[in-house]
Amino acid sequence: MYYRSINYYGYDKNRYDDCKDLINEANFRHLRILNTWLLGLTVVFLFLSKMNLFGVTGRSFNMYLSFFVLSLIPEVLLFAFKDFTRKHSGIFLHLNAVTMVTFGIYSSIKQPYLTATMYLVLLVLLAVTYIGTMVSVTVIMILYSALFLYTSYKYKSHSLFELDSYNVTVFLILAIVLHYTFQHTKMEQFTTLQRNIQIQRDLEIRSSFDTLTDLFNRARFFSIAGEIVGKYTQIDEYIAIALLDLDKFKQINDTLGHQMGDKAIQTTATIIAEELNLDLLEKWSFANKVVKERISFAGRLGGDEYILFIRGLKNDEEAIALLNRILDRLKAVKIGELKGIRGSFGVTALKESDEDIDTAYQRADAALYTSKSSETEKVTFNK
Repeated sequence: MYYRSINYYGYDKNRYDDCKDLINEANFRHLRILNTWLLGLTVVFLFLSKMNLFGVTGRSFNMYLSFFVLSLIPEVLLFAFKDFTRKHSGIFLHLNAVTMVTFGIYSSIKQPYLTATMYLVLLVLLAVTYIGTMVSVTVIMILYSALFLYTSYKYKSHSLFELDSYNVTVFLILAIVLHYTFQHTKMEQFTTLQRNIQIQRDLEIRSSFDTLTDLFNRARFFSIAGEIVGKYTQIDEYIAIALLDLDKFKQINDTLGHQMGDKAIQTTATIIAEELNLDLLEKWSFANKVVKERISFAGRLGGDEYILFIRGLKNDEEAIALLNRILDRLKAVKIGELKGIRGSFGVTALKESDEDIDTAYQRADAALYTSKSSETEKVTFNK
């Protein structure tokens, strides 16, 4: 358990996984910064090579030009194809790290009479920047350092190799310590942010959804529907508003008990959600989703009354067929002594002349009154 805590910077794996999105976003931001920094660094070395300054000779110009191109390509992708690079940020992270380490090793090889400095800086920079797991990052840093020391042993004098070995050992230990310290602090920030996000999500769910049915409550339904209708300036899609009222619901409560009545309300909501293909797994984002993606949604007005905002159909006939399917499924319900649930629908189609949701609601309500007056479960359409 202690080992696992260290591996996830002082937190357990579940907490680490909860923060994965935040970790990936932070890594992506740091990737953009470091890649831009590397691009600038290669430009500096190109200039030094061209001018033969500070031991950077012109013979290395083409190699530094190659590093410039290697850092320029992801730079273009990061800005021009942000969604693509964000989706595959893990690949770009590793490519960036390999490019930086290779650059550090190459700059050391090309100055065989000096102890390495660029590699040490890049090692620490990578350690404090990217978040992975403690074990994986430590192993990678050790492998990079071993590769660097091999090149130092092969291309430098024995005395400089010993200095490089000493410096790398010191900086590797420093990098490991800094990596844990920095990433533990980041994880602390992420967990705090994650808790705040969860609190906001819980508040969003409590203020938007009916606790018994998991459908929108009355206020939230009309808020979202009003926003959509307010933008409905032209008939570019078919939208229907339907009201459902369960028939003889009081008899269920009186004869079978309020617990069975609650079960009937929940079952009705489940059938509505299934017929409208509602995905309520992420409730905190569902309100924004229905507006942006033009999908149907439903709400509970109170008691045994429901309201449906139907999208994705072509005409009145398809809307009526959908509502009849709901009524058929309700009649087929069997839960203990409850043999079928009866209900009536009133429905109308949204018109271009509807200035707000209330106008359409009144037409649907009038249609529902007609259905209820017939004393048989049915769908009444009000044009």
